Amino acid sequence: MSVSTASHSALPDSAFAAAPARRATFAESAVKTTEVVIYLVAVAAVVVSSYLVGDVDGRGDVFLADKAWFYVTLLTIGYVISRGLADAGGRHHDA
Repeated sequence: MSVSTASHSALPDSAFAAAPARRATFAESAVKTTEVVIYLVAVAAVVVSSYLVGDVDGRGDVFLADKAWFYVTLLTIGYVISRGLADAGGRHHDA
């Protein structure tokens, strides 16, 4: 038993050729944004300040490496979330 199906389009193929293709542009690449510059400056500031802060007045090191890496981790999480939001909401279609 064979089944034949009718064509789904009543328009000729040339009707589709005239319609322009819709292109979606995405958010800027991560390297081209000011976010990455601010992120790198903040990470460098945390690491350098952890290195420079030392034993003051005999109280011991008040900004230990584990605390510095914790702050770097928080900065990284914030950066990744901000890039995710930029990619999710950064699309627009040309009309």
